[in-house]
Amino acid sequence: MKALRLAIFLLFPFTALHAQNDLLGELNKLDSNTTVPVEATFKSTRIINGHTVETVKKNHMDFRISHRFGRLNSGSYQLYGLDQATLRLGFEYGLTDDLMIGVGRSTEQKAFDFFAKYRLIKQTTGSKVIPVSVTLFASSAVRTLRPLTEEEIPRTFQNKLTYVYQALIARKFSEKLSLQITPTYLYRNLPELAGEERGLFSLGLGGRLKISKRVSVNAEYFWTARDNSGLPYHDSMALGVDIDTGGHVFQLHFTNSLGMIEKQFIGETTGSWGKGDIHYGFNISRTFSFDKRSKR
Repeated sequence: MKALRLAIFLLFPFTALHAQNDLLGELNKLDSNTTVPVEATFKSTRIINGHTVETVKKNHMDFRISHRFGRLNSGSYQLYGLDQATLRLGFEYGLTDDLMIGVGRSTEQKAFDFFAKYRLIKQTTGSKVIPVSVTLFASSAVRTLRPLTEEEIPRTFQNKLTYVYQALIARKFSEKLSLQITPTYLYRNLPELAGEERGLFSLGLGGRLKISKRVSVNAEYFWTARDNSGLPYHDSMALGVDIDTGGHVFQLHFTNSLGMIEKQFIGETTGSWGKGDIHYGFNISRTFSFDKRSKR
């Protein structure tokens, strides 16, 4: 009897290990036969200024407050920009899990913007691997600012309009790192400055590095394909931090762009990082659910 007990005692670890390996093998086989969508490439629908591949879920509304202060190099009299402020309020709604619409109003140029986003391709792993997510974005903006001087020629409604088209292409490389590239075409019916072309191509690069469960570091840069000689414009660049509190997402950042819509931060950024023309700002996102099933 003692010999039997000793044999069982010695064989038990090997038996348990063999059963565990069989279970892991079955799980791996199940994973390899299942297509799994990659979730949460980015935490928000924005990297900083620019959009991400993420969309608002069906029957959910995202209320966004975006704020930019004045330039840090404005001096102590302006409290290093804190005496000045630019604001955008936005409402974004998910018609489906892949299609969302949005509207916003900015104090800069008193502009109204309208947009739609559609998630065309989702990154997946498993039996069918799709390496990237692709979301299509289209927007229009209308500038309602009145002429500032008597010499300024009033714009017709048609000449107040701007259009933007983007393909948002992103990949989540790991739980910590996500990168995105954003080819962009911007068209102004009437540019702000004489001699500027109506059409403008741009390429955006952005990313997110997660440093803890609720905190990440974000960065983005928009290169514009134009000759800047004689024009006061610079490429837009921004660095920031995302903080997820559960119900809200706070985005704190520094950028050389005052405007918060594509027309402004891609086409009309006048600040230069090299000269200290940097704006401190933040975005606050709060999502509300109108899905009856989520309320049960």
